[in-house]
Amino acid sequence: MQDSYTSRLVFEPAIFFLIYMKNLLLALALLAAAPAVAQTKKTTTKKTTTTKKAVAKPAAKKTTTTTTKAAATTTVAAATVAPLTEAEANTGLKEALTTGVTKAVAFASEKDGFNLNDDIRIPFPPDAQLVATTLSALPGPLGKAAVEQATNLINRAAETAAPAAKDIFLNAVQQLTLTDALSLVTSGSKDAATQLLRKNSEAALTAALRPSIVQSLDQVGANAAYAKLIDRYNKIPLMTPAKNNLTDYVTAQTVDGLFILLAQQEAKIRQNPAAQGTAILQRVFGKK
Repeated sequence: MQDSYTSRLVFEPAIFFLIYMKNLLLALALLAAAPAVAQTKKTTTKKTTTTKKAVAKPAAKKTTTTTTKAAATTTVAAATVAPLTEAEANTGLKEALTTGVTKAVAFASEKDGFNLNDDIRIPFPPDAQLVATTLSALPGPLGKAAVEQATNLINRAAETAAPAAKDIFLNAVQQLTLTDALSLVTSGSKDAATQLLRKNSEAALTAALRPSIVQSLDQVGANAAYAKLIDRYNKIPLMTPAKNNLTDYVTAQTVDGLFILLAQQEAKIRQNPAAQGTAILQRVFGKK
């Protein structure tokens, strides 16, 4: 009995000590694991936040909506533009012709405006082409060089007379009745207005410009140079005599050249109305 009691006194504290140590070790392990758990929770929270931020993007719809609204506004604005009237078309066409005439005459009046422009350079008259060909093949002072000089002087006469054509042409533009103005504006022809002006006014323009051509032919010496060549040609045996009057021919050619330049200016206005300085030209010839 004494031995059993003694054994209990020895072993029971040992058992309690072992249990105590076990619990202590378990507590230490839990304390060591706590930061890791906390870190894991933090990371998880961060990831969740990041994911939420990444998902919250649908602001692009706002831009699309804004763009759609802007487009709708533009469409409505475009739809409210009033159709072109006959009066506007009439005014626009006359302004286009006025602008074209001003620029055409300015180009033609420059030195070599006719002479160096292949589109409007005036050659010897058709009935004097044989004169030019024949004399150009002959030597001497009345040969090729003289033919070239006479041609240059003919073109100088047209250039000198061109400024006088401006008021004559502008008056013809104002007198023009554009009964089909709307169809002329939308015409596929790039020089429809110029052709109408030419059809209605060419004869009157030619007659009005003739006195200026007479004066300029004498002024630049074209008549004298041409008359010498014709005189020499008419002295060649067996040749049919040629006429030496340039007035009608050069007048017609000058008017023709001005119409060619005017047509080119009209085409530019039609092609790029935005480049023009007036609102009416942009309205009439802009996209419809």
